[in-house]
Amino acid sequence: MSDNPEQLRYSQEHEWLSAVEDGVATVGITRFAADALGDVVFVQLPAVGDTVTAGESCGELESTKSVSELYSPVSGEITEANQAVVEDPSLVNTEPFGDGWLFRVRVDESAEPAGLMSAAEYDALTNG
Repeated sequence: MSDNPEQLRYSQEHEWLSAVEDGVATVGITRFAADALGDVVFVQLPAVGDTVTAGESCGELESTKSVSELYSPVSGEITEANQAVVEDPSLVNTEPFGDGWLFRVRVDESAEPAGLMSAAEYDALTNG
């Protein structure tokens, strides 16, 4: 049974992307990534107004184990950064698909997304 919501799309770098609504999508990391990181203690997110590019680094997640780059699964402009995870990074571990989301991006429809997968495809990648 998958722990990954079916309605989301997933990147090779273990980020998830919600469906685009009114041009904006939400981005977070998967439970697989959160578990692999260990206890997240610091989150650096892109700022509102920043432009991100699909497949490129746009922030960092620091855990008790390591520092990992955060990659954007799509290109566009940041419309919101989740200040709750900046103030309480443990939300990334406890609610990666809920309150632990990271940022919202106005998706550049003319740019290609970074090879997004369905939940079943992501399950095959992480269970294989």
